[in-house]
Formats: sequence, C-alpha cells, structure tokens
Amino acid sequence: MGWIIWLIVAAVLGVAELLTVTLALGLLSVAAVAAAVVSAAGLGVPAELGAFAVVAAAGLGVIRPIAMRHIKQPPPLRTGVAALVGRSAIVVEEVNRHTGRVRIGGEIWTSRAYDESLVIPVGAMVDVMQIEGVTALVYPRE
Repeated sequence: MGWIIWLIVAAVLGVAELLTVTLALGLLSVAAVAAAVVSAAGLGVPAELGAFAVVAAAGLGVIRPIAMRHIKQPPPLRTGVAALVGRSAIVVEEVNRHTGRVRIGGEIWTSRAYDESLVIPVGAMVDVMQIEGVTALVYPRE
C-alpha cells in the first residue's frame, strides 16, 4: 500500500516539474519512484525513506548541477561562411536575380538578390540573408 502513496507523490512532483521546469522536482519524482520500488519489495518504511534520501541527494547533488551546466552553455560560435549570415554589406556591382557583387567586410563576394524580383543599385547597403556555395543572397536595408 505504501508504494501507491510513493507513486502518487512521484506523479505530483512530475507534474509540478512540468509546470516549473526547475529540474529539481523531476529528480525528487525519480527519488519517489525509487522509494516506491523499495516499498513494493516490502523492505519497510526506514528503507523507503533511505532510498528516497539517497536518490534525491544523488540527483540534486550530482545530476542537476551537470544538467544545469549543459543547459546554460553559450550558443556555439559561428565560423566560416555561417558567420557572414546577418552581416551588412555594400553593393559594388548591381545585384539582381542572377548576378552581382557585394563587399562583406573587406572581401568581394558574388551575390544574388534574396528576393528575385529586386534589383539593388551600386552603393546600397544590404544584409546577408544566406550563403549558397560562394554566393551571398542579400536583401536591401530599409
């Protein structure tokens, strides 16, 4: 009968974890499931409480700090052509749906208009929307 109570506690803690997303209540829910298993094995209340305490301490003291460290990692550093997306450029040769050239930083890139109906004049400021191979797809700044 005690295992049912532990499973109810685990379910309540699991639902609370879904609402709060702290990772602490979810680990306590796992500890309650461990206590339910011990209770179902008939080892008695002290063993149930011990199992709950050991699993909760391991979860909160070891697993949660590791998980939080992984969750709070900074986004990966963009390098190569991926780092060019979102940068501004200046048109050095008229850009249309087929051809054009832009200066991104200090480099000249072949380019095409991101919106194929646009023709972007020389000297216009554009944003790099995408890189396809060695061609920058650009869109004029407002």
